[in-house]
Amino acid sequence: MKTTAPLPGSTEDEPPITPLTAEQARHLRELHPPVSPWWVVAGQAVVGLLAALAAWGLTGRQNVGWSTGYGALAVVLPAALFARGLTSRFSSLNAGTAAVGFMVWEMVKIASTIALMALAPKLVAGLSWPAMLVGLVLAMKVYWLALAYSPKPAGVKNES
Repeated sequence: MKTTAPLPGSTEDEPPITPLTAEQARHLRELHPPVSPWWVVAGQAVVGLLAALAAWGLTGRQNVGWSTGYGALAVVLPAALFARGLTSRFSSLNAGTAAVGFMVWEMVKIASTIALMALAPKLVAGLSWPAMLVGLVLAMKVYWLALAYSPKPAGVKNES
């Protein structure tokens, strides 16, 4: 007879995990609705535009603003491709296609981001790499803001 050691921090006195009823699952989904990927893409675009305008305004150099905007664009365009792929009908057929679709679209997103960054010196006159990286990082950090400030259902207060 083969036995396994209990996981650290668990005891055999813990009650077994019980699945949620359909009503409990519905209530949980209402309290915590999923964040739309399009909400994230829109936030990235807004942050990218504001960062580009701020960079241009603070430095007085147009190429710094374009570089910052291009950095954000190198995040926004691949994220839009990813969102489109995830929200397609094919990606929601079953759990298997959803998992494979997620991995495929994530690879497409990464490859297109790398391609856009490689093309940057040819597409942006007087490219400022530090400014481009600032735009890139700011647009990527929108994921956290989208989670923190996602739309809540009516009657639910933001607990932050």
